[in-house]
Amino acid sequence: MKHELHKRNYEPEARGTLEGVRILDLSRLFAGNVLTQMLGDFGAEVIKVEPPAGDTLRAWTTQDVETHWKIYSRNKKSLCLDLYKPEACELVRALAKTASVFIESFRPGVLEKMGLAPEALLEINPKLVVIRISGWGQDGPYNQRPGFGTLIEGMTGFAAINGFADREPVLPPFYLADGVAGLYGASAAMIALREVEVNGGKGQVIDLPLLDPLFAILTPQAANYRLTGKPKERTGSRSTNSAPRNVYQCKDGLYVGLSASIQSMVDRLFRAIGRPELIDDPRFATNAQRVKNAAQLDAIIGAFVAERSQRDNVAFFEAKQVTIGPIYDVSQILEDPHIIARELLADYPDAHMGQLPMHGVVPRMMGTPGSIRTPAPALGEHNREVLAGVGICDEDYDRLLAEGVASKGP
Repeated sequence: MKHELHKRNYEPEARGTLEGVRILDLSRLFAGNVLTQMLGDFGAEVIKVEPPAGDTLRAWTTQDVETHWKIYSRNKKSLCLDLYKPEACELVRALAKTASVFIESFRPGVLEKMGLAPEALLEINPKLVVIRISGWGQDGPYNQRPGFGTLIEGMTGFAAINGFADREPVLPPFYLADGVAGLYGASAAMIALREVEVNGGKGQVIDLPLLDPLFAILTPQAANYRLTGKPKERTGSRSTNSAPRNVYQCKDGLYVGLSASIQSMVDRLFRAIGRPELIDDPRFATNAQRVKNAAQLDAIIGAFVAERSQRDNVAFFEAKQVTIGPIYDVSQILEDPHIIARELLADYPDAHMGQLPMHGVVPRMMGTPGSIRTPAPALGEHNREVLAGVGICDEDYDRLLAEGVASKGP
């Protein structure tokens, strides 16, 4: 289904609140691209410095289409340089003088070997914000370990609490650690820029491993363990804090998710399913008892839900003002009227697909909205334009191409 383009999201000529903020992005894969995509949506000029083979994100394809790259590198420019060549690193230094934010995701120590140590960058541009993305951080005994999100999702304790008690821990089926780090990184960049632009302060280095942000949103587990002496167990879709809360299968094989985390909602639920006597049942009268007897409660609710289709369950419980919602797959998301009305997902012009569905600008700001202005760039598409800004004339650029310092990709 094709969705109408909305000007709130797609405005090629729009300016954004961050217009004038130049970001030099040397990162690879997901976290850095999430960070710069968000800031690019709000007007920052994002110069993506890619190696001759391109950012590894370009290799994540579906039917030979670079869907990840196309979505998370919108509103960016591509500069393709071979950073193994000293002259390419000199060009990066020249660009760093003009930048507000510098982002990298090399293993700790690699940037220093390239002659691009943060201290050197801050010496030539004292107001520069340097964000260093890694797996484990710039220091600590694990700082040289490979930093893939899978390892982080395991070590932070996320996988240990995800899944069912009688099965193995479950890793997320998407890039959770990278995505959380990218969002934290965008916030950190804005905090650091405020210190420079509003408070008249200096630039600084931001140490942004994938480990810290994901652990930060799981931290209550540590406090709970200290109180109880027991790690949180895997409970599937049940909650250890309130009941009922679970996923239930419908008559048509689809699922709904139901949560009744306050007493008034529980009372409403019991009346809706024709079981008002359960309100005073000692097994279910309080939240603590419902959590203790969650299996029995789920069996009662599950039997009721199993008699109706997903659509009918949602309609029935919504009419009774009970908090329930469908468990969607992506085919249903694409057709949902609320998703369409909120412009959460829409089609955008694409050279390969004609129309490419991608998420709109998030968050939605009423006074200074962001926009999607340009599609993701081809590898090295903006070489000449970007390098002209640091004094590279056409003749010099042709020499850089011939010598392999700059590249138009494979």
